[in-house]
Amino acid sequence: MQEKLEKLKVKLQESLDSEEIIVDDITYEKKGKYNFLTITLDKIGGIDLEMIVEATKIVDKIVDDANITDDSFIMDVISKERG
Repeated sequence: MQEKLEKLKVKLQESLDSEEIIVDDITYEKKGKYNFLTITLDKIGGIDLEMIVEATKIVDKIVDDANITDDSFIMDVISKERG
């Protein structure tokens, strides 16, 4: 699975470069009875909710095409936390 996630990260980064969005992290984990694919995005100066929504549209198509697993999962696209 890790290899598939790394390939997915590269594809996502290529598609989001034009928006200057950084794919910070991708994880796939089981929590209770659900599987979660979490994609953490970042941008210099921060990333707002509107940009997350637009990025999610791009991410969704790429994730669907990547077919990383036959299991169903919930995809979360989130911004990196600022401290």
